Amino acid sequence: MSARRLDRIDVLRAVAMLWMTAYHFCFDLNFFGLIHENFYRDPFWTWQRTAIVSLFLFTAGLSQAVAIHQGQDWARFWRRWGQVAGAALLVTAGSMFMFPNSFIYFGVLHGIAVMLIVARATAGWGAWLWPLGGLAMALPLAAPAAMAAWPVFEVFNQPWLNWLGFIGRKPITEDYVPLLPWLGVVWWGLAAGRWTLRHRPAWLGASDAPAKAGPRRALAVLGRWSLSYYLLHQPVMIGLIWLAMALR
Repeated sequence: MSARRLDRIDVLRAVAMLWMTAYHFCFDLNFFGLIHENFYRDPFWTWQRTAIVSLFLFTAGLSQAVAIHQGQDWARFWRRWGQVAGAALLVTAGSMFMFPNSFIYFGVLHGIAVMLIVARATAGWGAWLWPLGGLAMALPLAAPAAMAAWPVFEVFNQPWLNWLGFIGRKPITEDYVPLLPWLGVVWWGLAAGRWTLRHRPAWLGASDAPAKAGPRRALAVLGRWSLSYYLLHQPVMIGLIWLAMALR
């Protein structure tokens, strides 16, 4: 089966990208002292971050469902996975420079790299992906009580294990997207994608539809370049803000 992109998934991903850009722009303004917000505790910002990450990971699950449906082999999967993993390492390196005391060691790209492997390996689990996704989202809620009752579970708070997400306290890092609860969102995206491809494939759109200028077309094109955009948008915005402040 020939691989083709489904434009509505790209549009959904582009919406997440633009929302993320607006969020990061405000974060950068705060970093330079131009506004004064608490991005770590204020629900207005923390809930936006949760929504943005959820949208990204749900579309990652959708995309994995499409790739499997279109017969993507493991060789092509690993090529794409290598790009994501390499980009994650670049994020870690850049964050070490900007935030040496809270650099990103398991952020959204690190999480996606691991979750893609899990999603690929579990794609055949069918309807079980729905309850498993719910369980993955619920498990972290039990971590504090489990650690209070059985201190041995405190080991999961250590950096070498806290990427799993079964934690009693959030680590000090600028971006943290562990397997729990976020694998649940990817599993739900994967389950939704596989169901939709079987029963309502037209809902996902198609890239071979007639190209039309307009917002949807522009969003679809943007959504196809999500990884490059993700890597570049922050350095560009930070550079522009710094330049504006220097000129002022």
